[in-house]
Amino acid sequence: MSTPVIRTDSGRDGWEAMVADPAGAVISTDFDGVLSPLVEDPARSRPVEGALDALARLARSVNQVAIVTGRPALVVTELSGATAHAGLDRLVVLGHYGLERWEAATGKVISDPVPAGVTTARERLPGLLTEVGVPDAFVEDKDSSLAVHTRRLDDPTGALELLRGPLTALAEETELRLEPGNLVLELRPPGVDKGVAIRRLLESTGARSILYAGDDLGDLAAFRAIAEQRAAGLPAVLLATRSSNATELIEAADIVVDDPSGVVTVLTALSDAIAAR
Repeated sequence: MSTPVIRTDSGRDGWEAMVADPAGAVISTDFDGVLSPLVEDPARSRPVEGALDALARLARSVNQVAIVTGRPALVVTELSGATAHAGLDRLVVLGHYGLERWEAATGKVISDPVPAGVTTARERLPGLLTEVGVPDAFVEDKDSSLAVHTRRLDDPTGALELLRGPLTALAEETELRLEPGNLVLELRPPGVDKGVAIRRLLESTGARSILYAGDDLGDLAAFRAIAEQRAAGLPAVLLATRSSNATELIEAADIVVDDPSGVVTVLTALSDAIAAR
């Protein structure tokens, strides 16, 4: 398989570094919109065909393979089927934007404490949604954060704008952060994002290069953290899918693909290049 189109010199340098020194490379990806197509019901998310095989093949050569997600770690391990997939016995899942760490080697989850503000927001949300006039907005309870989705509503964009002000006020009252996504607003503990998760992952692995794949505004923090490390000399590849049409993320990426199948193509090309080196 040929090398994918890499739009930047720094991206090409990152690719070459991973091929030359796979033992120092970390491969990290979001789940929804990257390994799994976006669906209306988050509980129905499943990896696209070939995604786990591509990760497992890379896992034989690289330092670490990780999934970095806003969802609970155990939810993603179950939805992905990774626990039963051969070759992923060293997989790490960083859930809740890094608040949780699940390791396939132990099957255990290590978690930071959840702030009390999340409990307060959970209690207040049903009344707030009714007051705003969008009682049917779907609340995804992630235990340590609360995501309010409007994708299922008749006017998802209008409902999102109605919610933005009240949810901003609720975030301030409960000392949480309001993070926007693709037709979703999420109440999240402060100091928790995928950038923090990636910095911890780089530190814990001693990575000498990294590839990160994302699709949504929540992945911008990871892109920015990696860009900072790249400026300090760490080779890296930033891969974006168009799943969520996150323009800022797409513009910052070294490689852009249409959907999770494109991610599989890129990961397969990387493993082919490593095998041929």
